[in-house]
Parts: sequence; C-alpha cells; structure tokens
Amino acid sequence: MAAFASLALPSAQAQLVYQHSDWKFAEFDQLIKHPARAKQVFDIRAIGEGKFLSNIKNSLNGFHYGFNIPANQIKLAAALHGPSNMLNFDDAMWEKYRLGEWLQVTDPKTGKPATRNIYLRKSSGTSTNPNEADSPLQDTSIEALQARGVLFLSCHTATEEQAHALVAKYAIKSSVEEIVQDLQAHLIPGVLIVPAMVAAVSLLQSDGHFTYITI
Repeated sequence: MAAFASLALPSAQAQLVYQHSDWKFAEFDQLIKHPARAKQVFDIRAIGEGKFLSNIKNSLNGFHYGFNIPANQIKLAAALHGPSNMLNFDDAMWEKYRLGEWLQVTDPKTGKPATRNIYLRKSSGTSTNPNEADSPLQDTSIEALQARGVLFLSCHTATEEQAHALVAKYAIKSSVEEIVQDLQAHLIPGVLIVPAMVAAVSLLQSDGHFTYITI
C-alpha cells in the first residue's frame, strides 16, 4: 500500500496528552475572552451528513437577522471530536488515508467514498441577500462559516485515537504518531487544535460563558 509508506517525520514518539506549552493556548484564551454578546459552542461528534453545519449557519442568521445582533457581536465555535474531527483536515488527508471509506462519507459528485473533504469548499455565490439559495449567507461549507467568524476546533485526543484506528483498519506501516503529525500538518487553515475537546467545551461554558448546543 504505497500511499501509506513511511512519512519520515522527525519524531514518532507518542504524545497522547498535550502539555500547556504544546499547543496555542493564547488563541484559545482569546476565544474564551471574546467580548461578543452572542457566544455559542456547538459540541459535535457525529458527522451526520454535515447537517450540523446547516445548524451553525442558521444560528448565525438567526442572531444577526432575526435578533438584530451585529455580526461582530456574534462568536460561534464548532467543537469537533469523535468522527467529525476528521472534517478539520484537508483533501490530501482524505485521499491519502481513505477517510471517506472509513467514515462512510459518500462524495455526491461520484457516488463513491469521498477522497476529498466534501464539507470544506465554499461556493462562488456573491449575493448579500440571505433569502437567496446561492448566497454565502446560506452556504454551509466550512470555508464559508469560517469567513463569517466561526472558529473550528480540532481535538488532539481524538486525532490520536483515530490514527490508531487507521493503522488497524488499513495495516499502515507508519507509526501512529507519524500519522498524527501528518494529519495535523494538514489542518484546514484557521482551525485550532485543543488538547481534549471535553475539557475545552467545559471551559468555554464556565469561563467564556458560551451557551452550549449539541446536534
């Protein structure tokens, strides 16, 4: 299986638990301290055909248009762990590690297991009318939601666990930690890795006063 040849990364030592200095805590602290009026964290495990992305879009539109809250006073975080954590990685990882086959995600363009992150790319619509279907304000892609200020979070613990599962499923010769490093080197731009999502969500609620929702 040539696609899974050794990655030759600098360290294969397991790092199951992140220490404080191992990740971008300052960026997470900024999220906690964000002064927005409407702050909401979506706790997502199942991919569920990406339906949670539509819920995030609906929340943005509801806050802004329905409740007349300025866009700069809205801050949403998408806390992806479990299977949904794989949505934080780019097309190259979906192809290399056959994530669509593993996660049972079908590419609507091919009808086959996805070899790309089908939830990533934004549409080319430019309308500022939220009632038009092709408007960016109705776009549920990760890129479109990021452009509206949604911060996507990736769980390091989940990535470690999922790398173990990939090794077992495909008999990959690379070490688990090499795969973790490979995946995390291919994060979607703007995604923030947190040590453990269950802890991050708790702090967003208790210290950041984010309201909690799970789909």
